[in-house]
Formats: sequence, structure tokens, C-alpha cells
Amino acid sequence: MSKRDYYEVLGVSRSASQEEIKKAYRKLARQYHPDVNKDDPSAPEKFAEIAEAYDVLSDSQKRARYDQFGHQDPTQGGFGGGGQGAGFGDFDFGGFGDIFDMFFGGSGARSRGPQRGQDLEYELEVDFEDAAFGVEEEIQIPRTETCSTCGGNGAKPGTQPRTCTVCNGTGEQQTVQSTPFGRMVNRRICSNCHGRGVIIEQPCPDCRGQGRKRVRRTVQIKVPAGVDNGTRLRVSGAGEASPNGGQPGDLHIVIRVRPHEIFEREGTNVYVDMPLTFVQAALGDEIDVPTLDGDVKLRIPEGTQSGTMFRLRGKGIPRLGSTVRGDQHVRVQVLTPTNLTERQKELFRELGKELGVQTHEQARSFMERMKDAFLGNA
Repeated sequence: MSKRDYYEVLGVSRSASQEEIKKAYRKLARQYHPDVNKDDPSAPEKFAEIAEAYDVLSDSQKRARYDQFGHQDPTQGGFGGGGQGAGFGDFDFGGFGDIFDMFFGGSGARSRGPQRGQDLEYELEVDFEDAAFGVEEEIQIPRTETCSTCGGNGAKPGTQPRTCTVCNGTGEQQTVQSTPFGRMVNRRICSNCHGRGVIIEQPCPDCRGQGRKRVRRTVQIKVPAGVDNGTRLRVSGAGEASPNGGQPGDLHIVIRVRPHEIFEREGTNVYVDMPLTFVQAALGDEIDVPTLDGDVKLRIPEGTQSGTMFRLRGKGIPRLGSTVRGDQHVRVQVLTPTNLTERQKELFRELGKELGVQTHEQARSFMERMKDAFLGNA
């Protein structure tokens, strides 16, 4: 049976670019790979046909000869493994590493590139006022850093790591397996150097050949004004060192604010309860109110009831990243006198008569009359 045109196999035009050819191949390889189509007996043949077409069209010289001679190239005895039939030739599928890494989980040399160090997280507790106005804190964190003795290569000073002779410094080993539809390349971490690509014959005495070591480092933290519980700050590059020369990770600071003795917070607003005597509430007064900026004067009008709220504009907490501040709300609590002397009680009774306020006995008599009326109507 005659072979199909390679351009037809990949579904591209004869003027297709290399990028278009590669894109078409990857799509078809995913679609017809035998491991994905285990129930389709024709999948291996289709996959081999696709791979054969790509093997030719992805190579500029092979493609030029194919465009000139078709399947019967007189210089190569024909494409497709010297006329071995429907594409079951000696193809080196290792050239298609991205496809086989996708299906077989091969690591590839790409995974050995510089990796970013891990991030760290630290919970920082600050006072209420420091959360409001900002503060600089000094903390101690344990982290992994690049060894300063060996510079991170893991070798004793004066010596150098030796390139692994098993993997030739790539950090991986390759094995080639012949299959009915070509050769497959399997990649795995080098068992000799464990993926490092080098052998350390004389380890650094400080880090024991690891290139990194555990230290306790002091870090200065600038806490901005307006932070609250749960606010997260990031210190770039203050995390763990990279295992292979990449960028270090970051340090994430989670803020916890200590409760205040008198102030409560809701967003950027501050709340405080202020006690008033019976006389102050009745006659009015000017009192000192504590704020985050110190005491301020507040005028209490006469006849103020318990629970009345007063607002002090701009005496709250700044918005994070801004100088605009919230307000402070002052909630007054009128204190009921206790442990009165007989003279004080008599004065309150006289005051009650002057104000037309019922005595305890009058109030009880009134409630009893209401009770009788209600039961009588029932």
C-alpha cells in the first residue's frame, strides 16, 4: 500500500512553517499516542505514521529532498526506514522530548535550571498604637542560606566539584528502548550525582557539601501605619536560599494586633467608653477623653443620656497606605450612684418630688393597679 503524503498526514499545507508543523504534530501526537488510546489497535500505526512525517518535515534537509523526490529519495533509498512499510522504522523519538516528557513524566534538562527558593512565613505581634502609626521591628528567623564558605558549590575551599562522568554534567541519564514504532528515550535523575551534575570529592566543612546551611538571621521589618489583624507584608528575597543558584524566596509577615485596654477598633474607626457621673450627665460638663494622640477636651451637654455617642473627627487610625484617618467614637456610660448615705437618699427623694418622679412605693402601687385591671378584664 502506498504511503500517504507527509503534509496530508500532519494536516498542513506544503508552505507550512516549522512552527505550524510542530504545532500540528504535537496535537496529533497527543490524540493518537498508544498510551492514550489503549483500546484502539490502530493507534500505534497512526502514531508511527505521524512521527515519521514529522521526522522528515521538521528537518530542513530531509524536507527539501522530500519536496523534490517524494517518498522515493534516490540518495537515501526512500524515506521511512528504507521502505520498511508503514512507518515502523528506526526513528529516534528522543528528539521529541517535550511530547515524551508529557506522557512519561521525564524530567528533562529543563528541570535542572535555577529554582527559586521557598517562601517563609512569620507571625508578628504588635501593639495597638504601633499598628495604628507604624513601627520598625527586629525579628529573628531560622532560614537556609547559601554557604558563604564555599560560595554554594559545596566543595572545600581550594577545590572544585568534578563534572559527573555518568551524565556528563546534565544531571540525568538516558536509556533508549526499541519499540514496534521506533526508539523511545527515557530520562531519569542521574544515580551517580543525584541530579546535581557534579561530584564533590572534598565536601565543604561548613555546609558538608550541601552548598547551603541553616542559620538564624536578624531581619528588620518596617510595619506601615494602618495594619490590622491578618495584614500580610512581604520582604522580598528574605526567604530560603535557592538549591541551585536561583533567586531566594520571600518572607511573608502576618500581623497580629494585641488588644488595647480601653480602645476597640472597627476598620479605621476607634471606639472608647467614657463613664459619666449622674451629676455630669444631668448638668453637663467638659471632660478629658483619651485618644491615640493624647487627651482631648469633649463638651458634654446637660441632659446627656447613657449610651449617647460623640464623634471626634480624624482621631482614628490611618488607612493603610494613606494619611487619611478614621474617627474616634466616644460612647458615654452614666454611672448609677451606689452606697448612698441616708442624707444622700433623702436628697434624691426630694429631687424626685421636684422632678415629679415616682417613688418606689408609688411605682409598685401603680403596677398593682394595672395588674388588677388586666386580670379583671380577662
